[in-house]
Parts: sequence; C-alpha cells; structure tokens
Amino acid sequence: MTYLVLKAIHVASVALSLGGFFARGLLMLADSPLLAVRWVRIAPHVIDTVLLGSALWLAALIGQYPFVHGWLTAKTLGLLAYIGFGMIALRRGRTKGVRAAAFIAALAAAAYVVSVALTRSPVPFYAH
Repeated sequence: MTYLVLKAIHVASVALSLGGFFARGLLMLADSPLLAVRWVRIAPHVIDTVLLGSALWLAALIGQYPFVHGWLTAKTLGLLAYIGFGMIALRRGRTKGVRAAAFIAALAAAAYVVSVALTRSPVPFYAH
C-alpha cells in the first residue's frame, strides 16, 4: 500500500473517530437512549482499530516511532490523555458535570494531537 493511500485511510479514520466521539458526547449530555444502540457502541471500536492499525503501519513506513521521535511521543501521550478523558466523559464520570468537563478536556487533547500531527512539533499549533 502506498504512503498516500495509507495516510488517507488514517486521516479518514481520525475524522470518523473524532466525529463519532463528538456525537456520542452530545448524546451523553442529552441523556439520549441512542447511546445504548448496538451499532453506536460497536462502530467506534471498528473505526479505532482501523485508526490504530493505520497509525502503526504509517510509523513503520516512515521509520519514525514514539519515544524515539519527539513529535510522535507527544502525539502518543496526547492520545492517551484523549482516551482517558474520553472514558470519563462517556462512561466513568459519576456526575454529568464531571462527564461534561472530561468531554471538553478530551476534545482539547484531540485538538492537541491533531496539531502535533499537522506540524510534527510537540509544541501545540506551532509549525517550524
């Protein structure tokens, strides 16, 4: 698979993953029963599996790895923050206030990860 095709798959899965998270966050804030629908629960896992697979394949293809290259380390740590805040936002937060705050924090972490990906700099929104 060529780099451009793989990158397109990765970027598309990022868009689907973030869009889905945003939609589920809004559903959570609205106490919507749609969150219990089977495909709403399963689709994020499928999309995120494609996302992770394409990320690992891209890293191998370009020969850059987390904890070796600073921008990928920052992206990985931002991703872990996004996942942690996202879990609190959608499942583990005890109150709606905690879930809402975690939702905002997860979106901020996602924005950071996207910034790092676009600039290849661990400094947010800074292109060198």
